[in-house]
Amino acid sequence: MVKTKEALDLVGRIKDILWEKKAEGVVALDLRRVSESLDYFVLATATSTPHLQALERHLEEKLKEEGLRPRPTEGQSPRWVVLDYGEVVVHLMTREARDYYDLEGFWADAERI
Repeated sequence: MVKTKEALDLVGRIKDILWEKKAEGVVALDLRRVSESLDYFVLATATSTPHLQALERHLEEKLKEEGLRPRPTEGQSPRWVVLDYGEVVVHLMTREARDYYDLEGFWADAERI
């Protein structure tokens, strides 16, 4: 489990890693003031299912090099992948899924970081 300073550093690294693989619309949300159970979300859009899978693999490989592995999650789909790194949860989505589920709208009161 990472602490707040480490979590913010991790958010920055995740954003950089996703940009390396041409993720679109990379956004980080600080949910600590609007949720009792969530800390940070990083959201990113993939242009296709293969791109989504490439983003997931690249992120997992890069963070594994730092000794970080995501917690097991259920219900992955070809449109939305969730990687849970404790205080930081990453949502990789196709454009259609991101528009449909509108996490940024749902968490509109969260600070963007």
